[in-house]
Amino acid sequence: MLFQAFAKAQKTKAYFKRFQVKYKRRRPYCTGLLLARRVLKMLEMDEEYQGNVEATGEDFSVEPADSRRPFRALLDVGLVRTTTGNRVFGALKGALDGGLDIPHSDKRFAGFSKEQKHLDAEVHRKYIFGGHVAAYMKTLTEDEPEKYQSQFSEYVKREIEADAIEGMYKKVHAAIRADPSFVKTEKQPPKTHKRYNLKKLTYEERKAKLIERLNALNSATADDDEE
Repeated sequence: MLFQAFAKAQKTKAYFKRFQVKYKRRRPYCTGLLLARRVLKMLEMDEEYQGNVEATGEDFSVEPADSRRPFRALLDVGLVRTTTGNRVFGALKGALDGGLDIPHSDKRFAGFSKEQKHLDAEVHRKYIFGGHVAAYMKTLTEDEPEKYQSQFSEYVKREIEADAIEGMYKKVHAAIRADPSFVKTEKQPPKTHKRYNLKKLTYEERKAKLIERLNALNSATADDDEE
């Protein structure tokens, strides 16, 4: 997303831990939603522009309010291939539902049919809430349980079942809308690692060590002469 110069928003690894969004390939909508709500909160426009609170999968464009115009942003896809259903358009949909004004077409959203020239909102909603992932999980569970255990090992470890995917994303969307503000996390102090190489000595330390060795050598020579 490209925003005006005075608006800055960022997403870090802490975002994934905070909102408990599992596995980055399934979370572009959440990223776009967080981006929109955080920018509008920074500009004190979040109350005026709530966006599309319930993700239905239908195309949505924010309407201007009486006092302030909606915040306009432009989608910069960079080198991403603009194929229908690409993740970048999932992030676009999240930003639109979050209340940003972004010029767009629904032709690249998941669920759009070239033949019918129509966006299937149900299909689009299924992708927003990970329904395609849940369907694949059920298929693997029935047909290839070993592959399921391997491919969805983290899901199994966290006891996340296919029927719980949609509920998980609903909780994430609600948490983002409740508090999208950036929370700075404290960095853990670096761990002390064991040194396997000799510590580099300073000039004074090397000089003192050389004097110590010379004194020891002179002392040993004196003892030999006495004998």
